[in-house]
Amino acid sequence: MEGGADRKGRNGWTRGLFAIQMRFNLEKGFPAVTTKQLAFSLVKSELLWFLEGGKNGRLNDNRLKEIAGKEKTIWTDNAEAPYWKPKAKFSGDLGRIYGVQWRNWKKPKGGAVDQIADLIKKLRADPYNRRLVVTAWNPGELDEMALPPCHMIFQFFAAKGKLSLHMLQRSCDMFLGVPFNIASYALLLSMVAQVVDMKPYECVLTLNDAHIYRAHFKAVKEQLKRKPLRLPKLWLNPKIKELAQFTMEDIKLENYQHHPPIKAKMIV
Repeated sequence: MEGGADRKGRNGWTRGLFAIQMRFNLEKGFPAVTTKQLAFSLVKSELLWFLEGGKNGRLNDNRLKEIAGKEKTIWTDNAEAPYWKPKAKFSGDLGRIYGVQWRNWKKPKGGAVDQIADLIKKLRADPYNRRLVVTAWNPGELDEMALPPCHMIFQFFAAKGKLSLHMLQRSCDMFLGVPFNIASYALLLSMVAQVVDMKPYECVLTLNDAHIYRAHFKAVKEQLKRKPLRLPKLWLNPKIKELAQFTMEDIKLENYQHHPPIKAKMIV
């Protein structure tokens, strides 16, 4: 708010900065924002949806609604966007976004790469590997996505029995999106750490185009008046040993204290 540059982009005016890094030590608590309420059920459901990888090589908003138990999700507006809807192959189709790239990256000569399965295999067999990378930014398939990936690529780092994650994000809605992204990647780190028998350590995010929409200025000013509260703890069902086994009931936030919600419209 104080040092950002005002710019008019694809979907309105923003105030932004370039290439900011945020680091969260999960040993000190789970980084759920406390100065407003985080919709953690949506964080859980979206991540589980990504990890499924979609059927028929596409992600479907209708499936996310099933997992989340909601009539509308944060992806529904993208599924209905004028840019994308004429390209949709079925109701709720979002194309080859995120989880499809994670689990079903097409090879040029046929077949596909399951980046998540390869990641888990490497972490178990060779945890100090410098190729523990998963990417969603596939230039050859951007036109098959309802929204090109904002959180583009992530990499793991293991040391002394602890696991860290770094994620690079190209476009960062600081009020609505980034708190969600922080929690999602901290959750992913924690889930992966559990199934490879390590302890989750640092979740690091590099935010490239970090911006606040002008339409969110009033909400941001309200949030900045609030004092952060003690961080909650993440509980994962200790019986889970594979990522595919996690369900909504196996993931919980304990002692999550937060200020009241601050509503603002998502800009698509």
